[in-house]
Amino acid sequence: MAIHENAGHKVNLDDRINVARLITDYYAIKPDMTDSSCRVSFGTSGHRGVASRGSFNEMHIVAISQAVAEYRKKENINGPLFLGMDSHALSEPAFVTAIEVLAANDVEVVIQAGIDKGHYGYTPTPVISHAILSHNAKLSDADPSRSDGIVITPSHNPPIYGGFKYNPPTPPSPNGSRRAQTTSSRKAHKTCDASPCRTIICHHRSTPPITSLPTSPISRTSSI
Repeated sequence: MAIHENAGHKVNLDDRINVARLITDYYAIKPDMTDSSCRVSFGTSGHRGVASRGSFNEMHIVAISQAVAEYRKKENINGPLFLGMDSHALSEPAFVTAIEVLAANDVEVVIQAGIDKGHYGYTPTPVISHAILSHNAKLSDADPSRSDGIVITPSHNPPIYGGFKYNPPTPPSPNGSRRAQTTSSRKAHKTCDASPCRTIICHHRSTPPITSLPTSPISRTSSI
């Protein structure tokens, strides 16, 4: 692999991002669902996009999170959902959106310990995978107490990108991934018009329990 010409150097002024504007675009821009580049599109393991381009906005995350909640209900998955994020600018707003939708659907969410005490709450992807595998290790594929997870990260993509990945209790089939994408895309269409997905303010008293992953030096200090 060739080394990039900017590797090891300070970031060029032209390459710096306006974080405040990027987050504003996440909430303010309404995706154009007639534009294929703005639709929910699952790549390797989830959806990736840029808020300013209308491909990673609040409506996308509401739609995908609602689709996950409905998939859990259909597949009788009632165990905790492990939720992690990295340090990309769009990860935290997507994190909040996901919790609001999942809480409204009575999903128990497990997050990084200490996020409410000043810690950043970044969680390496393998921590979420390990948590799911450990929880499900002695459970059958039909056990309703199985767990799953979501990792909010665009992986290696540039700072302007956001990413949202769903990890089911067992590895999904290609057909399963296509169904998830289709369901999310349809909900994104509807969300832009009628906002049918359920959301709830995070501190609402009817929110189901939100527990935390045990704090460790790795999960506390590393980003995905």
